[in-house]
Amino acid sequence: MGLAWQQGPLAHVAIGRFLVPDPLPERLLYAESLRRRMRVKFGGEWVADSEDVMLLHEPGRYPVAYFPLSAITDDVLEPSEHTTEHRGLGITAWYTVRAGSQSKPRAAWQHIELPDYAGELKGRVAFAWRAMDAFYEEDDRIVGHAADAYHRIDIRTTSRHLVVRHGGQVIADTTRPLALYESGFAPRWYVPRADVTESALTSVEGQTFCPYKGVCSYYNVGDAHRAAWSYLNAWPEVGAVAGFVSFEPDLVEVTMGGTRMRQEPGQSVIPHGIDRDLSLDEAPPGGRL
Repeated sequence: MGLAWQQGPLAHVAIGRFLVPDPLPERLLYAESLRRRMRVKFGGEWVADSEDVMLLHEPGRYPVAYFPLSAITDDVLEPSEHTTEHRGLGITAWYTVRAGSQSKPRAAWQHIELPDYAGELKGRVAFAWRAMDAFYEEDDRIVGHAADAYHRIDIRTTSRHLVVRHGGQVIADTTRPLALYESGFAPRWYVPRADVTESALTSVEGQTFCPYKGVCSYYNVGDAHRAAWSYLNAWPEVGAVAGFVSFEPDLVEVTMGGTRMRQEPGQSVIPHGIDRDLSLDEAPPGGRL
């Protein structure tokens, strides 16, 4: 989720509200210091390296990292004639990025006529995530998008009785599910494989990638398409759910303590835009980089 995406407090469909007497503006932009060293690699070379990165949170988008011009390698940015206008930040100039034997048009940008209230971004450039070879915090590669400090995942054990049924068949029955709480989402319940009727699951093609959990595999449950999923090689941060199975309560019947669960509004992941392409080619095979 993060601060400004999915159901975060600055998103268009926030799950909560600010307790203030007057309505807030429809769109709120939030910039803050990342307070981490970030580096960018392109053409096999380091093209940016800074401990003074600003992160911009904008409704409907993942956070974007802005580097001071002084932190960008000389001759990497080639100005182009292409400009656009950002809603709220004014005229945006675009650059071709060149390094080694590679070049990529419109792979970096700078807001060149910033309003006074957005001075934190003055003299800073952002790189298009998918256009670069890789982004790093210190020596660890960051995949998917800039890490959002407001995105949190907690996993809790419970002894509540969870049962999954479909087509008159019990698909799962457990008193040891795991509850996964992820910022901006309703809880998701994960069932140990030993408590799932494995023959009821049919693997389907088409995996997805979460920058916080890893690569997700999907299953049909009878005629319910992609009604279950599992992070077979979940990243270490969420390793407790690795191999466990979770079920969509709007596609199959899921009861907790005898009460049927329902899919909460706004829980479907919003389709990714051009800056939010989480395709599998950036996901590390077999686990975290």
